[in-house]
Amino acid sequence: MPSIDAAFLALPAATLADAALSRARELGAAHADFRLERNRRATLRLRDGQLDASTDDEELGLAVRVVHEGAWGFASGIDRTPEAAARLAEQAVATAKLSRVLSSDPVELAGEPAHADATWVSAYDLNPFEVPAAVRLARLSELSEVLRGAAGVDHVDAQLIQVLENKYYADTAGTVTTQQRVRVHPEFTAVSVDRTNGGFSSMRSLAPPAGRGWEYLTGTGWDFDAELAELPELLAEHVAAPSVQAGRYDLVIHPSNLWLTIHESIGHATELDRALGYEAAYAGTSFATFDKLGSLRYGSEVMNVTGDRTVEHGLSSIGYDDEGVATTSFDIVSDGVLVGYQLNRQMAAAKGLGRSNGCAYADSPGHIPLQRMANVSLQPSPDARSIDDLIGGVEHGIYVLGDKSWSIDMQRYNFQFTGQRFYRIVNGQLAGQVRDVAYQATTTDFWGSMAAVGGPETYVLGGAFNCGKGQPGQVAAVSHGCPAALFENVNVLNTVTEGGR
Repeated sequence: MPSIDAAFLALPAATLADAALSRARELGAAHADFRLERNRRATLRLRDGQLDASTDDEELGLAVRVVHEGAWGFASGIDRTPEAAARLAEQAVATAKLSRVLSSDPVELAGEPAHADATWVSAYDLNPFEVPAAVRLARLSELSEVLRGAAGVDHVDAQLIQVLENKYYADTAGTVTTQQRVRVHPEFTAVSVDRTNGGFSSMRSLAPPAGRGWEYLTGTGWDFDAELAELPELLAEHVAAPSVQAGRYDLVIHPSNLWLTIHESIGHATELDRALGYEAAYAGTSFATFDKLGSLRYGSEVMNVTGDRTVEHGLSSIGYDDEGVATTSFDIVSDGVLVGYQLNRQMAAAKGLGRSNGCAYADSPGHIPLQRMANVSLQPSPDARSIDDLIGGVEHGIYVLGDKSWSIDMQRYNFQFTGQRFYRIVNGQLAGQVRDVAYQATTTDFWGSMAAVGGPETYVLGGAFNCGKGQPGQVAAVSHGCPAALFENVNVLNTVTEGGR
């Protein structure tokens, strides 16, 4: 069982926290919290089996946040002495005094029980940073060679992102937590070049990023060897495939594509700060405004969506958020109706929603916590409905796999998504690949057209490392689980004849 890294535990976190929180109390802060964070991120990139780039960065610092006379204050730094920590508390209080004139309503925080001396470590077997860099590079090269040796593959790109995140949190209410998360994102892309006209086609692996360790690259949770062995033949079929005819189709969408539609049209739309208009400059607000809670028909009756910061291997999973809230799972859409939002303590208190559901996160010690996305997931059907069952009920449709480009408006309402590969469905059978496909809809029309969801065996936890929000911008990793699902009579565009690739 992995444990907190010894080097992080050796840092004087408790001493620094005591200095900062004691000084904040002396200055009259109604609330203060302290974070000591170490974030390590490494990237390996190969081009045609050769090392193209290698980075290994570490950020280590501390942050103090206060509520003073109803206003937020924040300060951060890298000097790890008690005197420096106390000065950060003074700076945070000074910032609160300046920002008070901009605060229309005093800050209130939803209550949370104290969690003293709590420790949490994510679910992984082997920290990738404990694996020699040469071994990691060799494995990427080995997997790249599976693609490079195949006919019709002209170039191969491979990338592995590895993250180790440590946080120590303490606040004036008595919560003290120490946590560690590991996550990895392997990605492989095969490229075929048309020598006659200079055009190219590409296809990427469908393996999602995961809250796992090095074991993910060696067969735990995903069989990369098997997937990459199949990819060249799939790419060759894609190259020769006809262009899709635009029109209305029933779509069976695989989780490798549907996770991104969930992220953009549900995940962001149900962040309460967006729904209330507090978040607007970065990627917009939300059509799912607070007055629609409990009444908005988000989708069909088979649509059940949860937010969850506890699911095993989830990229957004954590034991306690950056406001000291013990994380949980919660309903967002139930039987197609909007029933909940993602919250932090301020949003929960402002709208009288009770306890926060633990969605506060800062991506570095230099940033203040924001309300960030939980693992927002579409729940599967309790029966054993398979992907073949979903396809078997379609006369005229398309089976969609893998994510690619996307577009959505600033209200999270009108959208368009493409994918990695597409198969025609004719009378319940797959009938070969087509290309140049995009599906387009409004959020409520799309989810309202969902006629069936697959069973638990079709469920996959997808996600991304790079969800952006805030000014200054912050980046968070988040997973979205879902089964395969059937959507009826969806508008399909041809990306060549209606806008270009």
